[in-house]
Amino acid sequence: MAKPNKHAIRRPRNSGNVQPVIGIGSTNPAQLARCKWIERVTRKIFSTCLASFAAIATVLAPVSVAAQATAPMGDPLALPSDLTIFGKDDPNVRTATAIVNGHVITGTDVEQRLALLLAASQNEVSAEEMQQLRMQVLRNLIDETLQIQEAKAQEIEVQQPEIDQAFARVAAQNFGDNPDGMNKYLASIGSSVGSLKRQIEGELAWQRLLSRNVVPFVNVSEEEVRDVMKRLEESRGTEEYRLGEIFLSANSENAESVGQNAVRIVEQLRQGGSFLAYARQFSEATTAATGGDLGWIRLPQLRSPQLEEIVRGMEPGQLVGPVEIPGGFWIVYLIDKRQVLMADPRDAVLSLKQISIEFPAGVTQEQATQRVQNFTAGVQTIRGCGDAETAAARIGASVVTNDQIRARSLPDQLQTLVLNLQVGQTTPPFGSVEEGVRVLMLCGRDDPVAQGGPSFDQMMSEIEDERVSKRAQRYLRDLRNDAYIEYN
Repeated sequence: MAKPNKHAIRRPRNSGNVQPVIGIGSTNPAQLARCKWIERVTRKIFSTCLASFAAIATVLAPVSVAAQATAPMGDPLALPSDLTIFGKDDPNVRTATAIVNGHVITGTDVEQRLALLLAASQNEVSAEEMQQLRMQVLRNLIDETLQIQEAKAQEIEVQQPEIDQAFARVAAQNFGDNPDGMNKYLASIGSSVGSLKRQIEGELAWQRLLSRNVVPFVNVSEEEVRDVMKRLEESRGTEEYRLGEIFLSANSENAESVGQNAVRIVEQLRQGGSFLAYARQFSEATTAATGGDLGWIRLPQLRSPQLEEIVRGMEPGQLVGPVEIPGGFWIVYLIDKRQVLMADPRDAVLSLKQISIEFPAGVTQEQATQRVQNFTAGVQTIRGCGDAETAAARIGASVVTNDQIRARSLPDQLQTLVLNLQVGQTTPPFGSVEEGVRVLMLCGRDDPVAQGGPSFDQMMSEIEDERVSKRAQRYLRDLRNDAYIEYN
């Protein structure tokens, strides 16, 4: 059982020297601009996804009465070095339920939310991993309950029609004009409408708590913004990175168990799990709402030489972690990288012709090799893009044209090949006997222009968003510390 606290739910109130949230009806231009920013940030914070993940702290196994009776004065516990633990080391593994400030989280609640996670991950999960995921989901539900309770304590009401409307939007995005499709799908995976609506309620409650208690009190001076923009201009031509992150908070008491769970998440991701889904399910950073996407950042923004060194050595598509950092563990995925304020060649819009051949069933390797050689020789006779269709017909190939394709949308192996082509040239043949062999011919290219960088307002928003994220993490941590939580 967690340590009882007479302040079961924190109820911060605005004191007399704190300015309240500016009303939308204000006529002051600066206040109106502030209101618009607050509205934008709170929209960004909200996402219909699972609440934040943090692992359950390990629980010390009980000591026998005999051992206590023989404890010397200098060692009141006298723990034996060769002790044997009976049963599982975490009592919550047996019954994954909790009472949070009087609100009961049942085993059914856990199983139905777990079903959503498993459906999103689409990976095979072992019995041991399943038990760990179940405990992670329990912690998610505890955080969600604390957020809803705090909203009610602050007299912030999330009305049922709002929840229903949000649910309807999610259903429409996934099932279009078939509103019953969502209900049937949730039932088929072992979840329920009630579980998803509870999740939506928690996200709405947290959004509004942050918009009242955090967002209005985050301030960034114009001098700070100008200083950042000056450093940005000085870094022109250096690398910037688009990162995905999963952050799991930890302290000295639960660092070991949180680290173990972070390792399991990385293992699932390496086996093909969706980073976006896992970030939404488990990350405690506010970027969880966007699937962990940090956007484009420069290494100094990480404010950690350790993390800068890690990211600098990564290549797009690479996953690293968990990395132990102050306050928890960090899992990072490098989505992409580019040069600051410079045009990225991969943003070029290309006009391509794909010339391809297929192989009949039962073709031998020798026959396929000869066919590819003939195809390659025929491609070399093509006199530019205008001759592609005629030449392809002579060698029994087909042609597909795409006039609006970005270089970065091509597979990594092809990007460099295509960007090095001149108009009318082709790539080497690629493919397989099963899927056919093809070449790409470059017929046109619109190169990108150099970037002007973020505007003053955009840079201010980036800094403000970062500060909101950090304060939101502290807010949730305070709610946990003040809560009365009983595990059954």
